[in-house]
Amino acid sequence: MAIDHLAILAPGLLGASVARAARERGLAGKITLWARRPEVRAALREQAWVDHVADRPEEAAARARLVVLAAPVDKIIELDRLIAPHLRHDAIVTDVGSVKGPICAAAATHDRARGSFFIGSHPMAGGAVTGWENGSAGLFENRVTFVTPAADTPEPALHALCDFWRGCGSTVVTLAPERHDEIVAHISHLPQALATSLACTLAGKDGQWRHLAGNGLRDTTRIAASDATMWVEIFQHNRDALLHALAAYEEELAAFRHALEQADWAELRARLERGKQWRDGFRP
Repeated sequence: MAIDHLAILAPGLLGASVARAARERGLAGKITLWARRPEVRAALREQAWVDHVADRPEEAAARARLVVLAAPVDKIIELDRLIAPHLRHDAIVTDVGSVKGPICAAAATHDRARGSFFIGSHPMAGGAVTGWENGSAGLFENRVTFVTPAADTPEPALHALCDFWRGCGSTVVTLAPERHDEIVAHISHLPQALATSLACTLAGKDGQWRHLAGNGLRDTTRIAASDATMWVEIFQHNRDALLHALAAYEEELAAFRHALEQADWAELRARLERGKQWRDGFRP
């Protein structure tokens, strides 16, 4: 069943992709957007997948059944606080932030219109390029989207949100915000920290070495090219969970180094085989 009115605030790559997916797949009757910068609002008014562009976030959210906050993590909290009193009685507010605990905790304290609810979301989707201009209706196809309801979230609201993400092409995984943050600290934030650290290590060597490398180095360091401002915010908000993930990795690396120091080739082989077995377990 289509959402009668979808609003997306601060659309970048993810927000624009939500709008395009909703329009192409018939998931929303009307789509309203709001962007902070006037020139972006002007450009969005020219897009066929947008019905209306509001000048204020409260105006964009006021009549929407589903509101998607697509801003950076810090701004998500501010936007939800701003729009919360102005929502319609059956509104669902969600987001696309990479950290859920702080966002969901803050949302629970906001003065919200009676009958409206905040339910966190995190689509595990993105791309090498950012910005609303690069949005794609297929961005969420065959990607996981985490949905993190509060304990008192009504089942109809939760089902409506999960159905929306499935309509976008996602596989939906529902779990508590804290559990989400633990998982993504290991499968998303730790890889970013490792890729960045490897790139920084090599940055201290001859710059020409990179041109001698095969695809392995490119593959391993690809995400080191990600936006630094965005990742500082993510690390700030998921600091404790990432520290635990880093500690586990440091133990593994120390054991690998010890086996190498001791010329324990059997142990090294066992670790290489274990890593290969885990990597081979990815779905095609």
